[in-house]
Amino acid sequence: MSAGDIARLGGVSRAAVSNWRRRHADFPRPVDGTPASPRYDLADVEEWLRRNGKATETPALERMWQRMRAEGGELGLGHVVARAGALLVWLRDGDDEPLLPGVAERADASFVELTEHVAHSYGYAEAFELLHARYIATDSRRLRPTPPDVATRMLDLAGPAELLLDPACGTGGLLVASGAPRVAGMDRAPDRALVAAARLRLHRRDATLTGGDAFDDEFVVADAVVCDPPFGERLDADGPWPHGTPPRGEPELAWVQRCLRAVRPGGRVVVRMPAAAASRRGGRHVRASLLRGGELCGVVGTGPDTDLWILRRHAPGDAHPSTLFLSAGDVAGHRVLVEDLLDDAVDVGPRHPGRLDPDGYPARARVLGELRLRPPDLHTATRSLPSVSLSALDRDGAVRYLRATSGPRPLTTLTADDVHRRRPASGPVGRPRCVRVEPGDVVVTDGGAWAVDSPAALEAGLVAYRPDPERVDADLLAGVLATVAGGRAAHRRAVLPDVPIDEQRPLGDALRRLAETRSDLLGATDDAAALTARAVEGLVSGRLTPTGVPVEAPGSADPATLAPRPGRSGRTPS
Repeated sequence: MSAGDIARLGGVSRAAVSNWRRRHADFPRPVDGTPASPRYDLADVEEWLRRNGKATETPALERMWQRMRAEGGELGLGHVVARAGALLVWLRDGDDEPLLPGVAERADASFVELTEHVAHSYGYAEAFELLHARYIATDSRRLRPTPPDVATRMLDLAGPAELLLDPACGTGGLLVASGAPRVAGMDRAPDRALVAAARLRLHRRDATLTGGDAFDDEFVVADAVVCDPPFGERLDADGPWPHGTPPRGEPELAWVQRCLRAVRPGGRVVVRMPAAAASRRGGRHVRASLLRGGELCGVVGTGPDTDLWILRRHAPGDAHPSTLFLSAGDVAGHRVLVEDLLDDAVDVGPRHPGRLDPDGYPARARVLGELRLRPPDLHTATRSLPSVSLSALDRDGAVRYLRATSGPRPLTTLTADDVHRRRPASGPVGRPRCVRVEPGDVVVTDGGAWAVDSPAALEAGLVAYRPDPERVDADLLAGVLATVAGGRAAHRRAVLPDVPIDEQRPLGDALRRLAETRSDLLGATDDAAALTARAVEGLVSGRLTPTGVPVEAPGSADPATLAPRPGRSGRTPS
């Protein structure tokens, strides 16, 4: 186990573990790892923690995970996690049929007993989800799970399907999240495919999983396909390539064509792509063919670096669409003429400055015009309130500092930006052991604090306090801590009015309204930036004009069918 694992067992920071190593001569010696990242034997660490009064009995889930880490090491952990999934399926269903061909290993009796104990505490499916979350957290860059909000968007765009396929399924995140009656998946790493198979089996889903290469092996033709392929990995696959051979440096365009082959005619495909794939010069011939063939239907941004490509396999008799749907992700989408995109660049990126829909200007301008800031009505007073420090409230039990704990299910992560903008948690699903907050807890970041209204996990760098609602008003505590720079040590020196709870509440209400005013201003800044972009594009293109300036009467033709107007040279752009 690592120093971070020891910190989790002892309920302390990693700095405290480093301090233990320096100050205690009897601290366990490393048994593996490197001088910069040593690893320790679990039994030795547990004994030392008990001997020094640093921890209670280790939870069964933690013991199970540490045994898996010790057996698998850095390179073989995936196989050990896969075997744990197969063991949980076997314990619940008593089925000796392997989840994937050739994988039918069993663990030793003590590990089976430990696994049964964990399953009885959490449930078979939930226990494996907690272990899976730990597995992802150990190597999220290589495993690269699809963020939950992106997965939801992909499944929504794919639409309903009797059979949903993911040809690069990884550990099965998209398939587990889907509501399709039947799902199928493939991954070239058998361990990942087995983990996915175990997750789906434990969730009682009708699933077919295969370990293999999507470009070498055939699989069932599906009603819809979703795919979050590995970015930037070169492929040496052979076609067929109906839309042109993809450049070696753009394997994502190979995945797009492979996914189209895997869906029935008329079926929809949603592929997560790097944003650069929409405009890289090497892939313009593939993008042009997808547009001319009517198979690329839309591109939706999902952040600064990734897009979702929405495709539909052409069916006999289908008319080719004349427009492409584009959305930068934060605004309603709009349509661009396909023929306007078939230039030398064939840039289908939704963030192109000229792709911002000027038709969205009036609505966004109206929202800004209707913005009413409502700071509290305060007036001068001469009274002097007694005060009490947060450290004194902590000692008295009126406010409790929250430490990392393990919960029955992972929670979405609350970020620092969420706190500043007072919005629901927007980060990925957090680790099973983390700081977990409940409604009424106060979360603090640099320059901001918020009494949250829903459960969440905290991202690194955030701290949280739980006030006794009968003794300390949460909004008052948040308003005071929002002005305190520094970490927990600085927070402890913060002072609050030492008055009864009924007198605290109007003070907290005023501070909450001030914080909401600041949050509204931050949102208005974002809206103003988007408004300016739309105004520039609209005024330059002629689709917006200042009020009072005469304009031509609108024609009766649908804008999506109009031919491009000649440029200054008199020629129509090709």
